[in-house]
Amino acid sequence: MSLTSFKSIHKIAVPAVIAGIAEPILSSTDAAIVGNIPFNPKEALAAVGIVGSFLSMLIWILGQTRSVISSIISQYLGANKLKDIESLPVQAITLNILLSIIVLGSTYFFADTIFQWLKAKDIVLQYSLEYYNIRVWGFPFTLLVFAIFGIFRGLQNTFWPMVVAMIGAVLNIVLDFAFVYGIEGYMPAMHIKGAAWASLLSQIVMAIIALVLLISKTNINLKLQLRIHPEIGRLVQMSGNLFLRAICLNIALLMAVRAATDLGDTYIAAHAIVVNIWLFTAFFIDGYASAGNIYGGRLKGAKNYAELGVLVKKVTFYGLGVAIILMLLGSVFYKELGLIFTHNKDVLEVFFGTFYMVILVQPANAIAFVLDGVFKGLGEMKYLRNLLFLSTFLGFLPTLFITRYMQLDLMGIWIAFAVWLIFRSIGMYLQFRIKYGTKAANA
Repeated sequence: MSLTSFKSIHKIAVPAVIAGIAEPILSSTDAAIVGNIPFNPKEALAAVGIVGSFLSMLIWILGQTRSVISSIISQYLGANKLKDIESLPVQAITLNILLSIIVLGSTYFFADTIFQWLKAKDIVLQYSLEYYNIRVWGFPFTLLVFAIFGIFRGLQNTFWPMVVAMIGAVLNIVLDFAFVYGIEGYMPAMHIKGAAWASLLSQIVMAIIALVLLISKTNINLKLQLRIHPEIGRLVQMSGNLFLRAICLNIALLMAVRAATDLGDTYIAAHAIVVNIWLFTAFFIDGYASAGNIYGGRLKGAKNYAELGVLVKKVTFYGLGVAIILMLLGSVFYKELGLIFTHNKDVLEVFFGTFYMVILVQPANAIAFVLDGVFKGLGEMKYLRNLLFLSTFLGFLPTLFITRYMQLDLMGIWIAFAVWLIFRSIGMYLQFRIKYGTKAANA
């Protein structure tokens, strides 16, 4: 069966879609639950939004090895040389865990300063620290899961990552209700700390299940060898480029959080809702990015550029189709979406006045995420780094400063995000046409 057939693409994409939307549910559930607690819900929602954005930054920066592992394994699979990298996965996992411990130690003791820089103060700062000081311990487990997901994806398997992600999402929802609101006669309400404990325990369970599945469902050798695998150098180089890229990405995200927080608690709470929904839609589309990543690397390894060109056209088309569906659903159910997170009238008013920007950016969102997955599969990490740098410093930040000067408030922040996504979409489309279009046409 052809890798670019409808069945092949959706065999990878559908489980990846389900796994993808399960990932942001961990943060979205926390936001939705604490946004409806009986006291200080606006401040609690703002704190979850601030901490969630910061943790997402850390995870996206250091979680890039997932894409790199997937890319390398896919390319070796396409070249029929999978045995040559038997010792690489466990070394990559070890590297991920060591990095997570270093970052955890370097941020834990400076959390107060970090959240003050993000403009958190008074009760929002207190809630942010309470939430972060518990949730941060799940960071190593999250990066372990990401590394294992990368191995499975490289082996052309998105089913088991889907299973792990679904278990984690469902468990997080159940624990959130139990810990935040309490169980009468059995457990007191823990409020925002309960949301943090729910996420932490879910991450630990996901890590254990992922590790068990890796051992039982693959032939991956988990015995750590002292001799460093030759591909570790390329893995570190590619991860380094994605590391720098993720820093640029998170400069945009954190500057947005800082700008929203500067506008007041109502705005950062509304921004937290908008970000969570945007991430939900992005990860939904990311299923097709996974198909592009997994099959793109395999087709490059096999030097099948004609099929690669067909693959990119199809996954982009499918991604745009999903984006249109999301636009329609968002247009119809925007009020219901807001009410899931909060019933605060001030927050909802700001949310309703901003959310249509998330609807409008969906086509650019689809192209950016799908082609981003393809480029990672092809190993084009350096280009992705340069493009994110240009998109952030020539697109997002100037637009953010201009819209702030024009006092467009939260709307201005999301106009800047729209410019950022359009920059990325156009840049990747043109680069693929220039570098691979000719190869595909002449194959």
